[in-house]
Amino acid sequence: MSASAPLIDPFQRAISYLRVSVTDRCDFRCVYCMSENMTFLPKADLLTLEELDRMCSAFVRLGVEKLRITGGEPLVRKGIMTFFNAMSRHLESGALKELTVTTNGSQLQRYAADLAAAGVKRINVSLDTLEVEKFARITRWGRLGQVLDGIEAARKAGLGVKINTVALKGVNEDELFPIVDWCAREGHDLTFIEVMPMGDMGEDNRLDQYWSLRDLRGRLSERFTLTDLAERTGGPARYVRLEETGQKIGFITPLTHNFCESCNRVRLTCTGELYMCLGQEDMADLRAPLRAGPDDAALENAIRAAIARKPKGHDFDYSRQSVTGQMSRHMSHTGG
Repeated sequence: MSASAPLIDPFQRAISYLRVSVTDRCDFRCVYCMSENMTFLPKADLLTLEELDRMCSAFVRLGVEKLRITGGEPLVRKGIMTFFNAMSRHLESGALKELTVTTNGSQLQRYAADLAAAGVKRINVSLDTLEVEKFARITRWGRLGQVLDGIEAARKAGLGVKINTVALKGVNEDELFPIVDWCAREGHDLTFIEVMPMGDMGEDNRLDQYWSLRDLRGRLSERFTLTDLAERTGGPARYVRLEETGQKIGFITPLTHNFCESCNRVRLTCTGELYMCLGQEDMADLRAPLRAGPDDAALENAIRAAIARKPKGHDFDYSRQSVTGQMSRHMSHTGG
């Protein structure tokens, strides 16, 4: 098969979007993402920054046009700007259309200007509350002021900011309109995300946390006129426009609406495991062929073989008051 042949899965979906976790470590311990006393991977198990460059470059050669860097918290990885600067060459060549990052915002004051210089145009910031004490409870270790200062630094650096808010029943339901209003004032796009059943959270119960976005959207419609948009950004979100403010609001609903039919993405972990579906356990080890030698032929063959196993969809389900389709790995391992 030609090295330039695109990556097409068994259901004729072109794979053009790669999400890459560069670390499983994070400076927060968000209650829906990881347990408070996490055991992180030994650093020796992680792909080096040079290996991440080689891995991502192989995907770009095979037709990936969007690269999203995730974690854990990607900006806590030592030397991470070396990797972003390396990826900028693919932007300059035109092979890569977009380089972006999902972050908790804690390190943006330090890195926003450097990210912009590397060719990043927009970022996603995870923010579930605008209340200081509640933020501390949700993140366990985080400080809201530090994140808000980071978002301001990103704005000053010219980065577009999209806020990702996980809908948490009984936690941030009362902040639906304050968060929407704040994003309108600040000029940020906003996407709401249903909590996903991934990882053992100990005492935290996914069923207790789950707030259906169907219900959230219904509450929004009590105050605003919602117009569905046909726009797609290569991700799973469905968008509406609030006619009264002109805002664009996204909904990522893996539970109440399965978005798999248009899935164009795969996820690479910081150890070189490729997950073809966020909601399935099947994965391919790409670290072994990567380290087998300096030639990328074995790596590219392994990538193609993995894409050939990409399933039609995932199995998340809360419908019977039990979490079926739950993934044993934490979200921070796969990279969201």
